[in-house]
Parts: sequence; C-alpha cells; structure tokens
Amino acid sequence: MSTHRFADRREAGEELGRRLLEREFDRPVILALPRGGVPVALEIARVLLAPVDLVLVRKIGVPGHREVAAAAVVDGGDAEIVYNTDVMRRARLSEGDIAREAEVELAEIERRRKSYLGGRPRERLEGRTLIVVDDGIATGATVRAALTALRRKKPARLIVAVPIAAPDVLSRLRKAVDEVVCLETPDPFYAVGEHYRDFHQVTDAEVMEALDEAATLLRQDADGR
Repeated sequence: MSTHRFADRREAGEELGRRLLEREFDRPVILALPRGGVPVALEIARVLLAPVDLVLVRKIGVPGHREVAAAAVVDGGDAEIVYNTDVMRRARLSEGDIAREAEVELAEIERRRKSYLGGRPRERLEGRTLIVVDDGIATGATVRAALTALRRKKPARLIVAVPIAAPDVLSRLRKAVDEVVCLETPDPFYAVGEHYRDFHQVTDAEVMEALDEAATLLRQDADGR
C-alpha cells in the first residue's frame, strides 16, 4: 500500500499555505530550512504574500561521534550557538571547545548564505510572526536548534509549519513554539520521503531560483497596490 500523500514539495506547500491563510497571521516572515524547506516555503509565500528568508543550521558533533550533536550553530539573521549541555557534560566539552568547532561551521554557513542569498538584505525578525518551514520533521534536532535561536530574536509569535511530522517529535516541539501547523502526523512514522512521490534532493540552483521567485512575488504585489 502506497504511503504517498503529496506529489512533491510544492504541492505540500500549496496545501500548507491554504491552512496558514486561515490563521490570518500578522506581518509574517517565512523562514525556510534549506534545502528541502525552500520549495515548500515558496508556495506558502505565494498564498500569504509574505517574505521568505532562510534559517541555516549546522550541527557540532562530539569528536569521534559526529552524529551526536553537542551544539548547533544557527544563522537566522545573526549567528548564534545553541548548546546541548547534557551531551557536552558527558563528552567533557567546554564552551571554548564548542566555539572552536563553531568557527568551522560558521564558515560553511557564510558560504551557503552568500551562495543562496547573495546581497539580499535580511528580514527584520523582532516583533514579527516567524513561520519556520521544512519539508518534514523526523527527529526534530535541526528544527529545535533553529527555534531556540529564533526565540532569542524576540518575535511576536513563533510558528512551526510542516506538511508531515513524526507525532511524538511534534508533541515535544509544541513546547518551544506558539503554534504548530502540520498536515499529517502518521503513526507509525518511518521517513519523511515516504510521503512524497517526488522527494529528490533539492539543489543549490533550485534554492536560489525559489528565493528569486519569492522576491518577485512580493515586488509584484507591492507594484499592484
């Protein structure tokens, strides 16, 4: 039996955008997690006529066990480090150790930021409704780091919007946000990609094209007023 729910990320974004439109959020900014979250965010932007920006996250792993996150570096306008203090304590890592590793990851974030955003000005986040978007949530580690950093920006509201998510993970994320908007929470949950017919790896070129299209939508809307 097929588990496919969405044709592709754009179809998922269209449906998610219609659901978000019902909420009538004030001055929203859509913050996409690249790369998979960007085509979803574009379709939401088409419905809400809201700006799209990026939130870039890089994990800092434990030496010898890089898959275990001791911290994460998040760039949602300004770079911040989110610490996993329990893991740091067990691995005997200091904030100085994390800071040194963070420099490497910040360099990669900067490379990606320049590649994706070019010279575009970043959206002001303070006092805005921030809608954090991805194509799905399996473990939630990346999203949790992004939300922790974005909460420090003092938004009016912090929202997670995804087409698909593991129900137990989503339940834990609800404590970190003002609202969760999710279309499907299948149980049992195995992988995000199982719920898309087309779940190809989004390329850098697709990210940049989607961001350009989102910016064009805003300009056209402004010119039409």
